Amino acid sequence: MQQVAVGLTPPSLKAEHHLQRPTPMGGGKRHSSAASTSGKKSRPSPSPPFTADDLTPVLSLLASAVSLSLRFLSDSDLLLLPSQTLSLESSLLSSSFSLSRLLSLLPSSSLQSLQTLALETSPSSSSSSSSWFLRFLSSSSSHGFDPRWIEVFRMSKPSFYLLLQHLSPSLLSDPSSGPPDHKLGAALFRLAHAAPFRGVARRFGLPSPAAACRAFYQVCKAVADQLGHLFELSSDLQRVVQGFTWMSLPNCCGVLGFARFSVEGELKGGSVIAQGLVDSEGRFLDVSVGWHGSMTPAQIITRTKLYKAQHVVLAGGPPVELNGVSVPRYLLGSSCCPLLPWLLTPFKMVDSRSSSSKDSIFNSVHARGMELADRAFGRVRARWQLLQTSWKEDCAEALPYVVVASCLLHNYLIKCSEPMPDEIEVCVKELKFLDFEGKEDEAGERIRDALASHMSLNSAFFLVN
Repeated sequence: MQQVAVGLTPPSLKAEHHLQRPTPMGGGKRHSSAASTSGKKSRPSPSPPFTADDLTPVLSLLASAVSLSLRFLSDSDLLLLPSQTLSLESSLLSSSFSLSRLLSLLPSSSLQSLQTLALETSPSSSSSSSSWFLRFLSSSSSHGFDPRWIEVFRMSKPSFYLLLQHLSPSLLSDPSSGPPDHKLGAALFRLAHAAPFRGVARRFGLPSPAAACRAFYQVCKAVADQLGHLFELSSDLQRVVQGFTWMSLPNCCGVLGFARFSVEGELKGGSVIAQGLVDSEGRFLDVSVGWHGSMTPAQIITRTKLYKAQHVVLAGGPPVELNGVSVPRYLLGSSCCPLLPWLLTPFKMVDSRSSSSKDSIFNSVHARGMELADRAFGRVRARWQLLQTSWKEDCAEALPYVVVASCLLHNYLIKCSEPMPDEIEVCVKELKFLDFEGKEDEAGERIRDALASHMSLNSAFFLVN
């Protein structure tokens, strides 16, 4: 257990006199009677300062309280929620370091009564043999469902060990940063709770915060390498199309959405933008991350691999005939995107009071589809709270890899039938993407009109029947 000794640095004599006793009620002592009879108002004399002897007992009690609180946190860490332990630990360690610094300002001669006092700087040992993770595993039931796994790692115990089985070959390359199960647990814990590397290293018995950092990015890379097939745009497109058919979107192959992830400083324009393609079940089919925060979706789309590959991927299936118009496979995009033959955006300038017009009906169905992308990004943020934080500028280059890994883990947990978290409102102050003001594609307009007429006819049919 790391400790900080107190009272070892002698202060300057001036340090004592910065702390003044509070002035008694009614003012301090008056000047002499001679001064009073002179007709001048007397001023209260300065109160004598607190002495080191006055402060030492109080600081001793405070230091003991912090140390006992840290010991309580160490003894109860299996009973508290991760959010509770992280919050308490942060507050107590901050208090501990502040008290240590304050005690160091007192004269060494006044600290004789504190010679045996030391402030702990961590609630428990970082030794791997007694780490929180090993104690958690020992306390976890080998049979039946243990809800703590979902609270701690955002997945059940079977899903954790199945994931470990997939990633272990990639996690064995650097044994210096810990065993594979410790690395995976540490990475998921940081991702789920935005835990600092120091706390992660201590909980999982890793040698240092630097080792915890290496383990985290090693796991993110392993997820991208081993689970990349879970982006199923090319491999399972027929299932995707069938899912959207039930939403009155025949031949649709996905919903294209955008999200911002906050970055400090101006290097990235205050954020990094992610483009994600989502199916009707909320799975990510394709993700492209790392775009400068000042870019517009129209600028991003044309630079992505999806844009370059869409004519091959989407052209692989037959078109459908709707009212004499051949409708190829397509994606849905919001009004910030350009209208293209394969990317359909909502109609503009639609009277919201005319809900029965074909344009309004199309926009209503289109809006339900676009919610899928917003909900998917919201659930990724809710599950992996590290993505809700503002990243430091010098770490911004690693953020895209973390976002991709988070989206793949999101898909993995859907595949494992893990419970879905409620999506959250975006915590960062996002700049809304402005509507695309360019010229609309004529072929895209024909396809959108055909879909709108088809939806209008279907709507009328259901009303009649």
